Amino acid sequence: MEGFKYVDIFATKGIEYIVTITFLVVLVFFWRWLNRTKVEEPKQISEDVERVPLTDWFRLATGYNYHMGHSWLHRLTNTSAQVGIDDFAQKLIGKADKLHLPKLGSTLRQGERGLQIEIDGKMIAFLSPVDGEVTAVNQEVIDAPELINQDPYGKGWLIQVNASHLPRDMKNLLSGNMARAWIENTVDSLSSM
Repeated sequence: MEGFKYVDIFATKGIEYIVTITFLVVLVFFWRWLNRTKVEEPKQISEDVERVPLTDWFRLATGYNYHMGHSWLHRLTNTSAQVGIDDFAQKLIGKADKLHLPKLGSTLRQGERGLQIEIDGKMIAFLSPVDGEVTAVNQEVIDAPELINQDPYGKGWLIQVNASHLPRDMKNLLSGNMARAWIENTVDSLSSM
């Protein structure tokens, strides 16, 4: 029995533990490397590109009063006004497929739904900037809705309203610098999204 050597199997277990732990550590790093998310470098804007403020993208017509629901009012007489949607809204929504305007003789209330535009089967409602009775509907813009995009403050008017309290209603609307500040704030809110 002298030729037989007793091997302590517990003495070699330490090497197995070291190999197993090393394998697990390498596996963790390899797994992280395989599942890493690629972060792209932010692209630099060329310095020679002219930066145009977003507010130069649209226009506000002088002599018009604006509702915060993106409709406008243009006073014709002491009791009569034309109504349409502003340039900002028409550029934001794009080309209209169909217009749903109130019928002649119907009554509008300021701040309530008055005009609807259909785009790709979806309805977009605009608020009326004035109280009053509809006295005319622009048939030309109903037949050719693209007039809203081409000339929102001219041929793109939508309805004409007889408003007995027009001066009172106009106090609730924005014009001049107030309208410009409001639309710039709207653009800033939109661009920060």
